Amino acid sequence: MTVTHLDPLGPVQIGAREIYDQLLQTDRKVDQIGGKVEGIGGNLASVVSEVADHETRIRVLERGRWPLPALAAVLGAGSLVMTIINFAAKGG
Repeated sequence: MTVTHLDPLGPVQIGAREIYDQLLQTDRKVDQIGGKVEGIGGNLASVVSEVADHETRIRVLERGRWPLPALAAVLGAGSLVMTIINFAAKGG
């Protein structure tokens, strides 16, 4: 009885040159990806500074807006008081 060992690749033979060429291609692709990641990192710093600038502007706008509703409430209350005084002065 003879036991044969089956090669998982079958008749395909891969040499050291093919492996080396594939390794070089992979290395080039990794370098390209690394360059793109560095570019994204540089853009990220720009985005962070723009977001901080926008936050500052929004905070300034929010601080400047709060007196308007308060002023409207005071004017409304003043108008109500003036109307009541006017109504009372005419003798209702």
